[in-house]
Amino acid sequence: MVRRAMAVALGAAALVFALSSARAEEEKKAHAHMPHEKCAKACAACMLECESCARHCGQLVAKGQSKHVRTLRTCADCAEFCSAAGRIVARGGIMSVLICEACAKACDQCGEACETVSPDDAHMKKCAKACRDCARECREMIKHAGHETRASGGKEKAS
Repeated sequence: MVRRAMAVALGAAALVFALSSARAEEEKKAHAHMPHEKCAKACAACMLECESCARHCGQLVAKGQSKHVRTLRTCADCAEFCSAAGRIVARGGIMSVLICEACAKACDQCGEACETVSPDDAHMKKCAKACRDCARECREMIKHAGHETRASGGKEKAS
């Protein structure tokens, strides 16, 4: 009877250990995907702001403010980079680092253009902030992806 009780207790302890190990592994995986998720969300938000700002700049150009032609084009292009980056990163694409490098650079250029052309325009300030946030999250995701690559012995992991 004592042996049976000990066997049941050991079995229960092993089950608890296995469940806690599985939970820890799930939490580790969830934490590992956090930079990807934050990046994808920042890219989506930036794409929306850039599209909106491109429309805003188009309205200003139509009113004769030709200095906004460049920001109209910059915002439209940046929105495309953000859209592509958001989709690729969200699915854990193998080219996430490549698109995020390009997206961060596009966001740097777009944000700078919006801040420079009309520093007092609230719409353009909002776009510039979204661009800075997106560039930061893309760079964070790239750093995280670099850790994954080193951990896998130099081979890129699809997350």
